[in-house]
Amino acid sequence: MSLFSSVRNALSVKGDLPGFEKAAGWLNSEPLTAGDLRGKVVVTDFGTYTCINWLRTLGYVKAWAEKYEEQGLVLVGVHTPEFPFEADRENVVQAIEALNVAFPIALDPDYAVWQAFDNHYWPAVYIADAEGQIRHHQFGEGGYEECERVIQRLLRDAGHEVGDDLISLVPDGIEAQADWGNVGSPETYVGYQQGRNFASPEGVTVDEARSYSVPSPLPLNSWALSGDWTVEGKATVLNRPGGSIALRFHGRDVNLVLRSQTGKTVPFRVRLDGAPPGADAGLDVDGDGNGTLERPRLYQLIRQQGRITDRTFEIAFDDDGVEGYVFTFG
Repeated sequence: MSLFSSVRNALSVKGDLPGFEKAAGWLNSEPLTAGDLRGKVVVTDFGTYTCINWLRTLGYVKAWAEKYEEQGLVLVGVHTPEFPFEADRENVVQAIEALNVAFPIALDPDYAVWQAFDNHYWPAVYIADAEGQIRHHQFGEGGYEECERVIQRLLRDAGHEVGDDLISLVPDGIEAQADWGNVGSPETYVGYQQGRNFASPEGVTVDEARSYSVPSPLPLNSWALSGDWTVEGKATVLNRPGGSIALRFHGRDVNLVLRSQTGKTVPFRVRLDGAPPGADAGLDVDGDGNGTLERPRLYQLIRQQGRITDRTFEIAFDDDGVEGYVFTFG
């Protein structure tokens, strides 16, 4: 049976669309009420702007919003923060503009919309029919063809003429799909609430300043600190200039969520197996490994071009007040 046939026959009702009345604010739109959405097929897309999993879905979501708007689709993004700084409206505004997102975004800093949907994931997509009933959901990356087929089916059911063709898309930049066959390292938080695999020989002291060092060798999927740091619940904070974070990883990409406590720009240097990354530099560094922490966001630091093997990554900072949150891979 084809995917299209299975979508045609298998859609079930998964509950009513809760709506967005509990949103704390909106970007790219006036508040969308139940009346605004009546008779519309609605795609709800939960994300937060530092989440690499959401960022890798964004090319598809933007394409659906553009392709089907005239046929009666309303695409609503819900920005629910993972980290405290993502609850700041101005940070979200800057991120959404940088990502060229034009569809409406409901701001959800207090998780009110998240809880109304009983959602548990970034990203998560919920697709509701013109009667306001949720007919399909997708948790996590993938499922793009199935989601688009559902959109087409529900738009037809609502009386719109929609073709069978699917979007043809090869996302690039930060939205490029992960090289899943070569991702051998898990998401790695560097605050103690979710942190694991900390390898500095001094052990971890929580919520207190301490000097740390990097062991040799550094085990695969372990991370360590060098210099004077404080390991806090959500983040690890650099107390004096010159500190670094090292990580042994396996994957094409290395991303790290960073913030400057002071708001100052902070230069940093990236090394791969002790040398500048050259052609393996990510979007946010040059071939010599130089980059700058300017805004609180996810930074892509490594994107390898050749064969993927176990490598050692290190990032060093020229100023204090840097907060590191989580490593992700692609």
